[in-house]
Amino acid sequence: MGLLDKLKGELVDIIEWIDDSRSTLAWRFPRYHNEIKNGAQLIVREGQKAVFVYRGALADQFEPGHYELKSENLPILSTLQGWKHGFDSPFRSEVYFINTRPVTDLRWGTPQPVTVRDPDFKMVQVRANGLCVVKIADVEIFLKEVIGTDSAVEADEIAELLRRVISMAFSDMVLETGLGAIDLQGQQVSLSGKLAEFVQERVDDEFGLEIPEMTMNISLPDEITQAMTRGVAKGVEASGFVENVDLNKYQQAQVADSMLAAAQNEGGSVMGDMMQMGMGAMMAGQMAQSMPGMAGAPQQQQAAPPPAAAPAPPPLPGQTMYHVDHGGQSGGPYNMGQMQQGIQGGQVTGQTLVWAQGMAGWAPAQTVPELQAMFAAPPPMPPTSATPPPVPPPAPAAE
Repeated sequence: MGLLDKLKGELVDIIEWIDDSRSTLAWRFPRYHNEIKNGAQLIVREGQKAVFVYRGALADQFEPGHYELKSENLPILSTLQGWKHGFDSPFRSEVYFINTRPVTDLRWGTPQPVTVRDPDFKMVQVRANGLCVVKIADVEIFLKEVIGTDSAVEADEIAELLRRVISMAFSDMVLETGLGAIDLQGQQVSLSGKLAEFVQERVDDEFGLEIPEMTMNISLPDEITQAMTRGVAKGVEASGFVENVDLNKYQQAQVADSMLAAAQNEGGSVMGDMMQMGMGAMMAGQMAQSMPGMAGAPQQQQAAPPPAAAPAPPPLPGQTMYHVDHGGQSGGPYNMGQMQQGIQGGQVTGQTLVWAQGMAGWAPAQTVPELQAMFAAPPPMPPTSATPPPVPPPAPAAE
């Protein structure tokens, strides 16, 4: 074998595509005049497919693997080029590598709002956006309709194409479902699959694409969102209660908000001042009802406590201090003077339970030796005379 033959044997082409970006859907292998030598090595990796194109016509396709290009494994290309007994190197053909892995981060959105007929808000304009998973399903259709004569096809080019398709599909889906704006937003998760079906019908035979999955987020106008929020607030106010929420506190907060808004109004009038005074009185009444012990607050009926004594110095050492039963609640301690006032006023009776340090337990007041004398009946009043005393004679007149 001569030196020239040896060099020719060593010059074996390797056709492969090394790409880790996941954003390129199709790529044409660069060759000078598209010439491929006899015995060239073809390497197709996982997630790829290699196709040969001769004069615009799709020829042989190769799944992942390692191939040596001969007439035996190029039957369609052999027929197109008229190879009856093999071929002489080199031969001309374009080689495209197709990315068969799904592209998962393709974002979409409606460029213009879609008008929806809503039973509550009449005509509402909604927008939608989300993510779309797309992959090449039919290489031949994709080659003819999308690749054409391009040397590479990026995912961004497909995204722009799909955005227009998805926008029209979303409008058709809304019209077919007949749902209002609020129902659309409430069912957007389940409607994502339906939208994927609408899009699939428009891209399979037209572009050779497949839409395995879609996500969708429907946004309503700000006016509708605010109206919904006000509606919820009115529902809370009309219902009269909220679970785990005190209505009195809710009303007090409402009054406080109204007072704050009125106070911040620098252009108030006499009527506004009167309204502020009225709201202040109303809030004070509500706070008095909710806070026991405030002046003017209605109290539940219970035993009257002993009369409040004037401020007194601390009890003398050794003085007995009594606790008194006020309708099941302990009051006191009270000294002997306070106990006497309570007994005389009728607030402490003989049956009222009392307790002091040293006693074995609560006992009626009239059974306590120190208090028994306070329950003794006072002596009777002296009898009055039946006849009035004589009237003294008048003094003599002066001469």
